[in-house]
Amino acid sequence: MTQSSSEQALRIQVEGYGEITAQEGERLVLALERGGVDILHRCGGVARCTTCRVEFLEGEPDLMTAAEYDKLTEKELLNVARLSCQIECAPEMRLRPLQTVSSSGLEAGKTPAEAIAPGPVWTTRPGASTEG
Repeated sequence: MTQSSSEQALRIQVEGYGEITAQEGERLVLALERGGVDILHRCGGVARCTTCRVEFLEGEPDLMTAAEYDKLTEKELLNVARLSCQIECAPEMRLRPLQTVSSSGLEAGKTPAEAIAPGPVWTTRPGASTEG
């Protein structure tokens, strides 16, 4: 199951970088990188390192992968940040990258795969509008 089965071009507002173009359903980490954001992804986009953190200003997805939920809980970052490697692009996203190559002095890491890894098991994030 994915958040969205249609793939349409959309625009994402990235604080400090402006507007980037993405495909609906594309991994956010890849769209950010392609759009010129020097986002970290030290583990290669498999929800292990939390370096691809973003903060949503608007349009935060209600769904999150179980891997993202578990890692954010472990690192005490749940409801503080999201992992861009575990998010599919959707309309009306506005966000702030929290860790970048330029702000950290670290190398970005291995390029993440096109598909979310590990294979996503979707859950509803705490505080989501669809949580009941």
